Amino acid sequence: MKQLKQQILELFNKATQWLLNKYGIYTIIAMAAVILWWIIAGDGDVTMASAMIIGGTAGGKHVVDGPLTTSLSNEGSPELLRNEIDERIVKIRPMSTPIDQLSRYAGARSCGSMVVDYYSVDTKPTETTLKAEYDEEASDGKSGNFYTATIYTDNDDIFEPSETILVPEVNGYDKDGVNYKGSLVLYVLAKKVGGGISVIAANGKAVSGELNFVPSMSRGVKLIRMGRAASELDVQTAQFEALPTKMQNNCQIFKAQVEQSTFQKIANKEVGWSFSDQEEVAIIDMRLGMEKSFLFGSQARLYDVNKHEEILLTGGIWDQAKKQFEYSKDNFDANTIIDLCRDAFTANAGSNRKILIGGTGLIERLNKLEYNKVITATDTVTKWGIDFTELRSKFGSLYVLHSEVFDQCGHYDDGFVVDPEYITKYCHVPFRAEKLDLRKSGVRNTDAIVVTEASCVVLRYPQAHMRVIEKSTGA
Repeated sequence: MKQLKQQILELFNKATQWLLNKYGIYTIIAMAAVILWWIIAGDGDVTMASAMIIGGTAGGKHVVDGPLTTSLSNEGSPELLRNEIDERIVKIRPMSTPIDQLSRYAGARSCGSMVVDYYSVDTKPTETTLKAEYDEEASDGKSGNFYTATIYTDNDDIFEPSETILVPEVNGYDKDGVNYKGSLVLYVLAKKVGGGISVIAANGKAVSGELNFVPSMSRGVKLIRMGRAASELDVQTAQFEALPTKMQNNCQIFKAQVEQSTFQKIANKEVGWSFSDQEEVAIIDMRLGMEKSFLFGSQARLYDVNKHEEILLTGGIWDQAKKQFEYSKDNFDANTIIDLCRDAFTANAGSNRKILIGGTGLIERLNKLEYNKVITATDTVTKWGIDFTELRSKFGSLYVLHSEVFDQCGHYDDGFVVDPEYITKYCHVPFRAEKLDLRKSGVRNTDAIVVTEASCVVLRYPQAHMRVIEKSTGA
């Protein structure tokens, strides 16, 4: 190796001496200056080409004397190259902002306005209660082999002719109408104009030697709407209509700006703290703020007297949910979890896997429980870039996650059950980063970048989501 270096040095000396004898010292200096200018030409960026951008006849831009590079692209068309911040943001502290993270993985819908109108539809109610007591001897008369009855419920509108009704709290009878056999089942003949529904009993009672009476029912018994039963010649049936409810939310403009002075950039640093590191910290803080707004924000239109502009605030999903479960921290046990799962997974036709995000108090109580074969806490499950603990019950599975955002917003003992299938994010301005040239504009001698997003989160099926509240804290 040493011998090779010596040979290269001797060759360099010979070449230098030959150039001096052939062209002279001043010619060599001029050639070196040209080569040096060629290498460092432009704004100080090292390049081996003298490419430049020129204007076209129709206002376009063209690259001449060299290839198109990223620096030339940024100079001639700053919006051409997509910033990687959209991909990076979902990897920055996903555990701290689960709602924001979930909405990004699910995919946002583009909206052409800052005010979003959306429709939410619910399932038709499946149960009601008897409004007035019914006496089995108060029959409307005989229809074929069956005695008809008119019953009044708290919600007659959910029933239609040809539907069947289960009355689980009232006994049905066998074919002789004497011995009990299962729960009472009714068949709807018609809806009365003045209120009430006309029914007959599929497993009715024998009264005074006559069969198929609708047995007596007390006020408040539960009536469950079941399937329709058509006859052989039926072609049509009662119509079914479902009208969605129009709802509205505002997109809020979220922003974060990062600046670094030129002297700060070139100064020697003890550790590698770069502009990208500052940008990441700013995005973390921005996402935490967005998470709080998406959860607990209040939809409003404000007017800033200093800016003379209107400010839109987004509404959080906490107030959008239609279900609520209350518990007492003094009686928190396995039965409480069963009740919570029952309310979360029943009477809403939602998914059988939902997410429970809770404050420190709620998660602490969940951790202290003794689990059994009915309720089990399994290993960590990773979904949407977040690590959850799965809580399984016979009703469904909950992906449990602790969120300090609940603590910071005054919901230390509370939680929120969200159905990931029915949460939607609307974006008027997708998350993007823009460079600000404050130096050329004469504002400050800094490098600056501003990140912006105008968005909101909505629950498309409010009945599938649920607030979990400790009784002493209130709603």
